[in-house]
Amino acid sequence: MDNYVIEMLGIRKEFPGIVANDNITLQVKQGEIHALLGENGAGKSTLMNVLFGLYQPEKGEIRVKGEKVNITDPNKANDLGIGMVHQHFMLVDTFTVTQNIILGSEPKQLGIVDLKKAEKEVVDLSERYGLKVDPQAKIKDISVGMQQRVEILKTLYRGAEVLILDEPTAVLTPQEIKELIGIMKTLIKEGISIILITHKLKEIMEVCDRCTVIRKGVGIGTVNVEETNTNELASLMVGREISFKTEKSASNPKQTVLRVDNLRVKDSRNVEMVKGLDLEVKAGEIIGIAGVDGNGQSELIEAITGLRKADAGSVFLNEKNITNLPPRKVTESGVSHIPQDRHKFGLVLDFPIGENMVLQTYYQKPYANSGVLSYSKIYRYAKSLIEQYDVRTPSAYTKARALSGGNQQKAIIAREVDRSPDLLIAAQPTRGLDVGAIEFIHKKLIEERDSGKAILLVSFELDEILNVSDKIAVMFDGKIVAIVRPQETNEQELGLLMAGSRKEKVGES
Repeated sequence: MDNYVIEMLGIRKEFPGIVANDNITLQVKQGEIHALLGENGAGKSTLMNVLFGLYQPEKGEIRVKGEKVNITDPNKANDLGIGMVHQHFMLVDTFTVTQNIILGSEPKQLGIVDLKKAEKEVVDLSERYGLKVDPQAKIKDISVGMQQRVEILKTLYRGAEVLILDEPTAVLTPQEIKELIGIMKTLIKEGISIILITHKLKEIMEVCDRCTVIRKGVGIGTVNVEETNTNELASLMVGREISFKTEKSASNPKQTVLRVDNLRVKDSRNVEMVKGLDLEVKAGEIIGIAGVDGNGQSELIEAITGLRKADAGSVFLNEKNITNLPPRKVTESGVSHIPQDRHKFGLVLDFPIGENMVLQTYYQKPYANSGVLSYSKIYRYAKSLIEQYDVRTPSAYTKARALSGGNQQKAIIAREVDRSPDLLIAAQPTRGLDVGAIEFIHKKLIEERDSGKAILLVSFELDEILNVSDKIAVMFDGKIVAIVRPQETNEQELGLLMAGSRKEKVGES
């Protein structure tokens, strides 16, 4: 008899206007890494939120180690040894790394939180699992990748026996992903079971034992990973064949659209992160920026888009100086921005998704006339974008926060691409998207390029950088250290350049 540590049998979960989970069964064995695979909005996170006690199912039952349980809230889940790392971080921005990790489980001395002891425990834990963090740094001052590490450490700190990881590698660099895979393998050896929600088929093939596939809220089945392949998994997930290679013709670059001269930018801690950087992006080409997170990419993008002041240097768009202009002025100059952090910079989560579709243009005609908004025109436009980009939502009036992460991302991409800017800045554009949606977005980027737009792509996914870019600018320690062509390089060479190795010859700049 199989030794199941978790059994979810016939689970049904409904929301107004949608059945998120329809009679789904998931059975996880002791000491295995079990993948949960499905398109954006298929119901994967909902199912795990049921297991973690955040949602209560309408039907079905949950068993932990063979015993039927009623998981009424996350505290009950924790008591049962179930921990969850959410796709969208559950961190307090103004707290330190240590304060977030110990929150609710603080070590105390005479009734007072022993912060020094806590910091030592955090350091020991981070070293043990190879997840290096600064225990005294505030969450608001650290990178998205570092925040992800804090979330993982927070769960490990509580000693979970079953660990749910919801898209844990979506924001990690290739090196960090490799480390995390090593950590997962270590945890399994210690008897911990892991449920891994991921869209990355290569990760499933590399690290998972079994995989349960969900399509549009319905369980398709469970397969042994060693008996399947990425093509079969992709087909099971989306119901059709997927192309993993983006077809594109050679680029035909024309005039320079973006020119960055000797740019210097500091981060929130007043540390210089962009150090005299030069960069050009021409009309009709995609420049991909490859680099390990924390080498100045975020500060560079924020300085170009007006979200952060540059300390020195210049940013030119079509030969017009846009350095340190407010974000709206940058937008009106012809720049679209798909931000790395969709919650902080991409959406107003408590606005309907329809109104989020016009955040950049709501004050212009036809959406406003003499300062009065035309909601009928806003929602007509929003509904057409929702349909065109397959944003899965009960309606255009649904609040943005109610959508899955992948569908939130598709909504932002729809808004920014449809504005047809001179320069499209895409920072982690496919973060959290399934393979079908990634295929669609890559085609959109190529279409924009072919229509004469300049595109600056920032991604930690080397597959994506190599697949989509016409030229790759490698960023290390705040500077562009090499510019190479995808057909003349590979992941290994890019990895070395990203780590600071010098290349004797670089391609054209």
